[in-house]
Amino acid sequence: MRHTMVGVRSAGTELEAKGPDLGRTTGYAAVLSVRGLSVRYGRSVRALEDVDVEVPEDGVLAVLGGNGAGKSTLLRAVSGTLKLHRGAITAGEISFDGERLDRLDPAVVVRHGVVAVPEGRQVFARMSVEENLRAGGLGARSAASRTSSRDRVRELFPVLAERAGQRAGLLSGGEQQMLAIGRALMSDPRLLLLDEPSLGLAPQMVGRIARIIREIHDQGTAVVLVEQNATMALQVADHAVVLEVGRIALSGPAVELAASDDVQRLYLGGHAESQAQADAEEAQARAHRGRRTLSRWAG
Repeated sequence: MRHTMVGVRSAGTELEAKGPDLGRTTGYAAVLSVRGLSVRYGRSVRALEDVDVEVPEDGVLAVLGGNGAGKSTLLRAVSGTLKLHRGAITAGEISFDGERLDRLDPAVVVRHGVVAVPEGRQVFARMSVEENLRAGGLGARSAASRTSSRDRVRELFPVLAERAGQRAGLLSGGEQQMLAIGRALMSDPRLLLLDEPSLGLAPQMVGRIARIIREIHDQGTAVVLVEQNATMALQVADHAVVLEVGRIALSGPAVELAASDDVQRLYLGGHAESQAQADAEEAQARAHRGRRTLSRWAG
């Protein structure tokens, strides 16, 4: 394999790259391609600016960043649900398997094989577990696909079969997250968009969700994982990007981002012995962000 370097862009600063950044990684066929994406809410709130991202057909991409960085906005743009949040794409394009997605309604995006699990799970609380899964299956391409997906969900989440007749609102938080993912899988997606799946869950359940995400990927579904839990996300993902105020700030293979000083200090807690030291290290990391590069292995 060939070892190259990945350039890092900071918000407001773009330096010469010594090789492709993650948004333009080579050596694989991208199933999802986001090019020059800019998004605004209303007339003045800029949420994303000139964002480039690619997701390989057999990969897991983690999207990291703090509150307001634009992570959920990116998923809304891909899933076609921006209008539901009074947002709009002002520049760029989104393609899936060579076809434009950014002009399509959400239901058509699902039929193309791109399915989102929104933040906060949002299961149908008054409906049973089985009814929630049936609702997810409405987007399946055929009855055979729906049957195969149901078997897959039961294998991944045995607890859902045990609670099939129970109202979804009575499930634990972890079980509701499993149901939300299972409902999305019922339409047999090729690309699964997960928005903060670990939010509000106990550490043990976070570990279970992480293992399930990898298993879903191993079964042939590409995943975009939006997370504030950077530790979990980088353990699960193959590649990662970091968003800051709507721009790509860092990108590269997940293992290299996890080892980088910037990510350690800003997103993984670092090794500071005091809050003052942590603040100083954060300021230093941001000041020198533009001079750092991340190496990556390219096939």
